[in-house]
Amino acid sequence: MPFPCTFADPRLTSLDGFHVERDEGHERADIILDRPPYNVVSMPERDQLRLVFEALDEDERVRVIVVRSVGEHFSSGGNIGGFMEATPEKVSKLAWNIASPARCAKPVIVANRGYCFGVGFELSLACDFRIASETALYALPEQKLGQIPGSGGSARLQKMIGITRTKDIVMRSKRIPARQAFDWGIVTECVPDAELENATDKLVAELRTFAPLAQRTVKKLLNDTEDSTLAIAIELEGHCYSRLRQSEDFKEGVEAFNGKRPPKFVGR
Repeated sequence: MPFPCTFADPRLTSLDGFHVERDEGHERADIILDRPPYNVVSMPERDQLRLVFEALDEDERVRVIVVRSVGEHFSSGGNIGGFMEATPEKVSKLAWNIASPARCAKPVIVANRGYCFGVGFELSLACDFRIASETALYALPEQKLGQIPGSGGSARLQKMIGITRTKDIVMRSKRIPARQAFDWGIVTECVPDAELENATDKLVAELRTFAPLAQRTVKKLLNDTEDSTLAIAIELEGHCYSRLRQSEDFKEGVEAFNGKRPPKFVGR
């Protein structure tokens, strides 16, 4: 059963706009946006989200991290007033904080429903798997404020869907429904609203069947080679493959395959 998760870091004694639950039986931790109805993300919350991802990354009891929200909307975006009050130095760290899911070595799933705007969209884009309810709407509306996305939104989106579609979304502050986001390759899976939690649970269960070391390795490999040439990507893939051949999990995987039984991976 899930239970509230606490952290030793004094900066995480009181979480701003979200809470964390851990389910040790399923090796899962949930980061839950909890400022309904729109789950607006504050400036302090961004710092704390980074710290929580870093703490969960070090927690050996956690295999998979899920980001989700309370209510009918994932997040309508950031606290606009906070931008005007923050120093330039503080604002310059926004992208680093929101990129925490991508830097985390473990698989990160985000469950989106309703509004997924601004930093809510950018946080989702930094996750590995995006499961969307059919109610989800994605947008980067910063142009309406005389601004541009500042936490990786336009950059990540362009890598996923190309410059033409990214310009259409960003320069027009256009809202993209979940089904279209799925068709364009932004979303991993699009499900009826009532199935969002079940689809998330199923993906967590599936990811837990794989070797932890191999998952961490391939996530870093894919992130590191996204901008590399094909030759370099193949070279790095070969090195990672060679390294994993020395692991206990690879030996267990081969023995389980030959023995026609489920493997028991230990992460070494």
